Amino acid sequence: MVVYPDDFVRNLQELSRVMVDEESLDNTLQRVATLATASVDGCSLASVTLEGESKRTAASTDPIALELDVAQYEVDDGPCLHALRTKTVVGVPSMGEEQRWTHFVRCAREHQVFSSLSLPLVVQDVGRGALNLYGRVPAAFPPEDENRALLLAQLAAVAIANSEVYWRTFALTQNLRAALESRDVIGQAKGILMAQHGITADEAFTRLRHASQRHNQKLRAIADIVAFTGDLPPDEA
Repeated sequence: MVVYPDDFVRNLQELSRVMVDEESLDNTLQRVATLATASVDGCSLASVTLEGESKRTAASTDPIALELDVAQYEVDDGPCLHALRTKTVVGVPSMGEEQRWTHFVRCAREHQVFSSLSLPLVVQDVGRGALNLYGRVPAAFPPEDENRALLLAQLAAVAIANSEVYWRTFALTQNLRAALESRDVIGQAKGILMAQHGITADEAFTRLRHASQRHNQKLRAIADIVAFTGDLPPDEA
């Protein structure tokens, strides 16, 4: 059974509480990266890579960590991207002995970074990012450090999942609100046409629909015009 220090457990609990409050995803991921440098002994720098239309670093504790990430994005290859794509933990115990990812390794050595550990952020069995830990000495991440980092990666993945649920719900709410507002405006426009021309509700709606087709505008836009002017827009000469 793995026993974690009390301060690490307290930090995890605090991070879990923050994740259910209103905080941006990037801010939460910044907390994860900062906690990694504070609680994983071999970690001198940390960052979080996110998948999207293009790879981006959502959080970093040092400009050098960002540079190391960008070096991987430039060639679309490196341990953080490999971790993301394979959904496996990828360690580089020694930059001096690593034969893969030559561009990344060269950049790391130039910045006096001699080991790294990238942990996948998996959401619904899809790799969505990676937590990247960088060490100033070779073999900076023994198994006990990797176990701590895995807990942080799991929290980061939960934060990503929560963010996606929030924004999907927000978009659905906005769409429903827009639909209800459109219905109200269209109903108001129908009432105006019925009173103006002495027609039925069905006839008023038909006129709105035909005007929408003639003017190549959405039905809601025609209804707005009726609500504002008191009648349908005139046909173009």
